[in-house]
Amino acid sequence: MSEETERNLGPQPLIQLMEKYALKAQSLVAASPTQLTHKMVSRACKGRRLTKNTKGKVRAALQAATGEEIPMNAIFNY
Repeated sequence: MSEETERNLGPQPLIQLMEKYALKAQSLVAASPTQLTHKMVSRACKGRRLTKNTKGKVRAALQAATGEEIPMNAIFNY
């Protein structure tokens, strides 16, 4: 039996960034240039393992909402 990959990785730095810029999940969904859902944002904050594509969507939305270039490793710690 193979070991299952850990999916829950704990709270992510995204939460602090959202607090710093006074953003809510709705702000990211509204600012997103691509299809982003509240569920995706919630899962990103909680630390569920996301696909590369979903991580990119969250990053793009955060950058659009803040107007700043933010590296991926500042948003997620995995």
